[in-house]
Amino acid sequence: MKKIKIPKVFGAALISVAIAASIPTMASAHCDTMDGPVIHDAQKALETNNIDYILKWVSEEDEKEVKDAFDLVMKVRSTGPESQDLADQYFFQNLVRIHRAGEGAPYTGVQPEGTPVDEAVMAADKSIEAGNLDAFEGLIEEERMPGLEERFARVLETKDFDVNDVEAGRDYVEAYVQFTHYAEGEEHGEGHGTESGAAHVEGETAGHDVAAEADHGDENYKSIASLPIIPWSLAGVFFITTVIFGGAHFRKVHK
Repeated sequence: MKKIKIPKVFGAALISVAIAASIPTMASAHCDTMDGPVIHDAQKALETNNIDYILKWVSEEDEKEVKDAFDLVMKVRSTGPESQDLADQYFFQNLVRIHRAGEGAPYTGVQPEGTPVDEAVMAADKSIEAGNLDAFEGLIEEERMPGLEERFARVLETKDFDVNDVEAGRDYVEAYVQFTHYAEGEEHGEGHGTESGAAHVEGETAGHDVAAEADHGDENYKSIASLPIIPWSLAGVFFITTVIFGGAHFRKVHK
């Protein structure tokens, strides 16, 4: 029996990761980091083979794409340690890409663990964990505290949901996004919970503001947002090709 050379079989997939790594990075949302909530839930999903851990981070319209990627990655993971690590990274990157597209933001890659995060976001996460807003002491203006408290209360109301209840999970993500964005000073972003792919703008005024802003910058945004997606399309082609030819090679050497 011939020994399978995993690195050679998955060479094209390594090229796809290299392409992704070559994309210039910039300051991005907390959900883009390896130690952020999206990747944290993605790791749980892969470890337990339960996609419900991550569906709350994308819209219903994007579920099929995420499910297809998840099914593919679970198959590739079973072929060995080398392919498992590669498949996991592929999944993390594509999940974040889909998630970012859902919030109307360009994909700029997955940032490594330890990437600096806005102090307000760190305080928001600490507050959720502690169940109080002590972490914001001296960090936010007094006049903004009522708004923060209101959004924090909504987070606490929704955070204890059944992982298999995707809609309840999306309610929590919407509350989480509104809370963290308000903490960062992005009041105009209410309903910017499109970061979850599932949230909606609340209130007629907010709706008009968002629509006006979208119309004003739509053309410029499209030109910017499309840049990182082009190489990721190529990366996806490389990966799928690798899986197909890798499977063919595996069957051939085991005949």
